[in-house]
Amino acid sequence: MSEDGNGAHRWFDDDAGPVVRPYAMTRGRTTGTGQHRLDLIAVVVAEPRADGPEENRTLSPEHVDIVVLCREAPQSVAELAAELDLPVGVVRVLIGDLVKEEFVHVNRPVPPAELPDESILREVISGLRAL
Repeated sequence: MSEDGNGAHRWFDDDAGPVVRPYAMTRGRTTGTGQHRLDLIAVVVAEPRADGPEENRTLSPEHVDIVVLCREAPQSVAELAAELDLPVGVVRVLIGDLVKEEFVHVNRPVPPAELPDESILREVISGLRAL
């Protein structure tokens, strides 16, 4: 930001902040369509048919960026938010749109309740050592 001769402030480039507000990117939505809340560590993977997202006129530039990043390598929700410099809530809505349009799918982490009990794993290890 700089000051002109009259004492008024003028904004330049990044000083002005984001040009498009996050709620505009999601059209005011705070949750994805039919999508459960995505964990930060849920992994987003591009579908094999998601080869030309740039040519799809219904996708926003942010949608395209998500597909391109996930095509390079699977990304967690947190990684996408950091890479795109967008709030996690916005990224979750955009991912929900892409899931609905079948450009990406989400691999959710296994809930702790479904993980094997540590004592069972220790017994299996002991049994293997006994062989």
